[in-house]
Amino acid sequence: MVPRSIRILDVRIDDVDIDEACVRAAALIDAGGIHQFATVNPEFVTTAQRDAHFLNVLEQCALALADGVGITLAARLRGAPLRGRVTGVDLTQRLCTLAAQRGWGVFLLGAAPGVAEKAAAVLCLHNPGLRIAGCHAGSPRPEHIAEIDARIAAAQPQILFVAYGAPAQDFWLHEFAQRHSAQTNGLLGMGVGGTFDYLAGVRRYAPRWMRHIGLEWLHRLLSQPSRWRRQISLLHFAACAIAEAVKILAHK
Repeated sequence: MVPRSIRILDVRIDDVDIDEACVRAAALIDAGGIHQFATVNPEFVTTAQRDAHFLNVLEQCALALADGVGITLAARLRGAPLRGRVTGVDLTQRLCTLAAQRGWGVFLLGAAPGVAEKAAAVLCLHNPGLRIAGCHAGSPRPEHIAEIDARIAAAQPQILFVAYGAPAQDFWLHEFAQRHSAQTNGLLGMGVGGTFDYLAGVRRYAPRWMRHIGLEWLHRLLSQPSRWRRQISLLHFAACAIAEAVKILAHK
């Protein structure tokens, strides 16, 4: 069943909750072939506005999930509220729970050397029986493609998490699927940004109260002041999303 979706500044957002995302993931893996999920936040949207290739990659994803309070607020503002956020960290953990239940292999690709292994240990601690098919830092650079492809082929995972940061991780997964378009075994790939860092304890989660009201961005800015330039994209997103919502509501 195709989920209801809306478009925010031309980017498709699918209205699914985390349980439905897991059901969809299982169905795709069982069906075979390579599939991609994207967890869309305001920075994704502003990048897609100026990068047609990234917009096309997001459009071709099996699910484009609302990760970021700015996305849910923009949807509500235009009178088309989503049922909630599906963050990359939360979905990674839930998919690993599902993988442990189904006997699937999980491959963690990206982050700094050693971080994926630490994240995998945490995931195994919380999901007894989880099979980690592989961990590798690597990089999205072209000279690493052959080695990484060989590692993944040997590991035969059903879930591939890629932590190269957006949009590099999403481009990499899209190109990986194109390189292996003839693959019949089911594989779900998802870009996870800084998820490995949080799981491994390299970065600290925002306090629960900040996560509850959608202020993770403020916590990241306070703990990583060098990110201030990236926060400018939030202001750009807010201005464009408000203008789009006003235009939509004016024509209703």
